[in-house]
Amino acid sequence: MGRKKQHMSDQIKITLPDGTVKEYEKGTTGLQIAASISEGLARNVLAAKVNGQVWDATRAIDEDSTLQLLTWNDLEGKNTFWHSSAHLMAEALEALYPGTKFGIGPPIETGFYYDVDFGDHKLEGDELEKIEQKMIELAKQKSEFIRTNVGKKEAVAFFQEKGDEYKLDLLEGLEDGSITFYQQGDFTDLCRGPHIPHTGFVKAVKLTNIAGAYWRGDEKRKMLTRIYGVTFPKAQELKDYLTLLEEAKKRDHRKIGRELELFTFSEKVGMGLPLWLPKGTLLRERLINFMKKAQDKSGYQQVTTPHIGSKVLYETSGHYEKYGKDSFQPITTPHEGEEFLLKPMNCPHHCEIYKHKPRSYKDLPIRYAEFGTVYRYEQSGELHGLTRVRGFTQDDAHIFCRPDQVKEEFIKVIDLVLYVFKALGFEDYTAQISLRDPEKKEKYIGGDEAWQKAESAIIEAAAEKGLVTVTELGEAAFYGPKLDFMVKDALGRKWQLGTIQVDYQLPDRFQLEYIGSDNQKHRPVMIHRAPFGSLERFVAVLIEHCAGDFPLWLSPEQINILPISEKYIGYAEELKALLDDAGIAGHIDNRDEKIGRKIRDSEVKKVPFMLIVGEKEQDEQKVSVRKHGQGDLGSFSIEEFIKYFQGIISESLSKQ
Repeated sequence: MGRKKQHMSDQIKITLPDGTVKEYEKGTTGLQIAASISEGLARNVLAAKVNGQVWDATRAIDEDSTLQLLTWNDLEGKNTFWHSSAHLMAEALEALYPGTKFGIGPPIETGFYYDVDFGDHKLEGDELEKIEQKMIELAKQKSEFIRTNVGKKEAVAFFQEKGDEYKLDLLEGLEDGSITFYQQGDFTDLCRGPHIPHTGFVKAVKLTNIAGAYWRGDEKRKMLTRIYGVTFPKAQELKDYLTLLEEAKKRDHRKIGRELELFTFSEKVGMGLPLWLPKGTLLRERLINFMKKAQDKSGYQQVTTPHIGSKVLYETSGHYEKYGKDSFQPITTPHEGEEFLLKPMNCPHHCEIYKHKPRSYKDLPIRYAEFGTVYRYEQSGELHGLTRVRGFTQDDAHIFCRPDQVKEEFIKVIDLVLYVFKALGFEDYTAQISLRDPEKKEKYIGGDEAWQKAESAIIEAAAEKGLVTVTELGEAAFYGPKLDFMVKDALGRKWQLGTIQVDYQLPDRFQLEYIGSDNQKHRPVMIHRAPFGSLERFVAVLIEHCAGDFPLWLSPEQINILPISEKYIGYAEELKALLDDAGIAGHIDNRDEKIGRKIRDSEVKKVPFMLIVGEKEQDEQKVSVRKHGQGDLGSFSIEEFIKYFQGIISESLSKQ
């Protein structure tokens, strides 16, 4: 009997994703379990998800557990693959550049990076190929990733002997008993893992970029060399990826924005502060008017607030405590002790607008909307075109409502966001439910009860709308949970566009009130929403999604009138006046160029329609119409063209 008990205690139950329960010997690894299912599966397993945590597939499982075997087709499998690839790159760097010191090397959405200190050596772009070759050479050795638990004293001694102050800095924040090393080949790193079984899974490597990054993100500390890369388990996947990169370069919003004369930057104005050119401003105005029209139908009221606010305002809201040290510093006035901040958020201002007079439960919901420009300091190395700037305009709105109205209002905002996406051709999106990290409540303001109410409202609203959702702990705003919309563009890249947040905290901090039906004072709930997010980022994503071929109703330059010679400029001007009256935007190309050159230039500028006028068109009071990307459409009277043009827009907008 005793022997049977011993035997039973050596067995563990493993529950697979389909609900199947299998028994294995205690200490069995995920990889061994994969092999027991099929050799083909075992060859593709990169990591194991044990009781919800991603582990090495080679790590022993000692208790009853749920198990998911992760491959390249799983996001967590890819992350493990790229994390291991960062270690493989570090091994190659250490072999090629002895004495190199290492910061951090995490996986990212499109590969990995490692922050490296080369000492006096400055890494040049032409050295990347040599590093790639070394990585492939090391990968072929199929070195296992070996995990070791290490005492803190031993770990410190190891990196002191190695002379790597960055790992020693990281060790300061770790507790004894929680420290692990990983070794593959001759390289050992401080790392919590997990990693793939061995380096041989890596079959293709491309190091994509070299950048600078301050250690710990602190501008006062040393600038390290950040090397970005991507790896794949098959060579063909790298070829496909490089093709995608080439297409992405063609669609780069900075390149297209320059070619279409939409926006520019000036060092004298300041880094990260875009200057919108006339065509770009017209594009912005079309987007703003589109949103205002939708908001008007939904009962929003437009408000306007200043670009600065008293420091006290942001201390009250909590923004100064959370972000003040890392933002633009206070502006002082001749009056001693008086300080203002560039506006980092519109919401505190809107709270004060709500508060300017007494409110009744019958007044709610109140919906305030503003295209408000805000300013946030970003490190120079983080700035990127319109996607990461220091000054940007939010399509911001704040809804003040009763607790019983929260879910209904939240659903209405979801409808507005989906309306915007449909109108602009974003059809592939996921809603991310961003919740508080229950292990780090100190990062957030407010009590548990309010957070639970807010989180429940978001989860229920998303479910009622049938949204495809993912849940991320720790991604909430400091004052409340949110629903972030993750949109895939035409190249399959993910962007965060549109956000909705439920907030019980700011109404409390600003002492906002309404008189309820019981004649008592109550706190309203606040919903923050921005379907575009920011106009700058939205325009950048839209440019790259449609490669600058905007929907006709949105295009800042909808037609070009191309006179064959200067004799027909007068007729061209008559046409333009008629088109202006019809609300069709464009200009006359009156350059002394041949018509073929004018057509080619209009194609490059992605102008939707070209109206060619010469002797025949003038005599017949018509235009020859060419459509961008399609060519000649034939001869139209101006009335016929206006009707045709407006029909395209009506059909496009009616689909919304």
